[in-house]
Amino acid sequence: MKIGCIMDPIERVQVHADTTFGWMLAAQARGHAVVYIEPWDLCAEGERAFAWGRDIQVRMPTADDPTHFQLGARRYFPLAELDVCWMRRDPPFDSDYLYSTYLLELADARGECWVLNRPAALRDANEKAFILNFPEAIAPTLITHRRERIQGFMAEQGGRCVVKPLSGHGGEEVFLLREDDLNLNALLEVITRHETRYVMAQAFIPEAAQGDKRVLLVDGEPLGAVLRVPRSGELRGNLHVGGRAVKAELTARDLAICAMLKPALQARGLYFVGIDLLGPWLTEVNVTSPTGIREMSLLDGVDYADRWIAWIEARLADRRA
Repeated sequence: MKIGCIMDPIERVQVHADTTFGWMLAAQARGHAVVYIEPWDLCAEGERAFAWGRDIQVRMPTADDPTHFQLGARRYFPLAELDVCWMRRDPPFDSDYLYSTYLLELADARGECWVLNRPAALRDANEKAFILNFPEAIAPTLITHRRERIQGFMAEQGGRCVVKPLSGHGGEEVFLLREDDLNLNALLEVITRHETRYVMAQAFIPEAAQGDKRVLLVDGEPLGAVLRVPRSGELRGNLHVGGRAVKAELTARDLAICAMLKPALQARGLYFVGIDLLGPWLTEVNVTSPTGIREMSLLDGVDYADRWIAWIEARLADRRA
């Protein structure tokens, strides 16, 4: 296969932890060519999508050779030249990201290049709000601009709740609110930006202290899981803010939630997804650039990136049959 990879600057990649970098290593190991495309290098001419890109070779750095990539010459080409294109730009989902999905859809919808995840689904499946489609899987949840409704919701949940912006990512701007906190009004002003930004409020889930479980799904089927345990004195278990990765097993409830999501994910073309579970509840469905595959592979002793590439190979063969 010839695989295009749209991602943020390769220079800043954390080579031991980055999921996309792991995919690139696995694709190379299976004999595939990878073309590196920066997000701002997409283009459209009429009804066709184009990009500037460079052939890339990646490797794990060593003491003797600290470099982790080598790039070929920059060139301009139609996306139809690619078999597969990964959209792996990190959030936030801003207007520039939105416009990128329009360009990618030109190639995907025409069958010129298979884009994973499907561009239209990236637009439609907000990583916070998408959980509302699965009411049996979620704890009490509210989305609003209004401080008064958040305070009412907090009272209904026993005087505390967790809030986060719909546009947030990586644990940024996640707050545990308490109705007896003298800073409550100020926090509500900050999180809602004076009632000009949608936020999600959720019931506080006591199991948060033990960590949240990231489950990676391929075509709606669980690939594996990793528990992200927050450091002492921290609410968030996100790994890049100091959370610790711990081996995790899937419970019957976890599998039931995966089964609930599977038809919707498959129907939308959300092929690689990371869901977050706190105790028995679904809290997020991450579709833009879900992570965790490297930690999960290390803990389980399984090359899950290799399994993902093998799945793409098989599905691409089916699409061409």
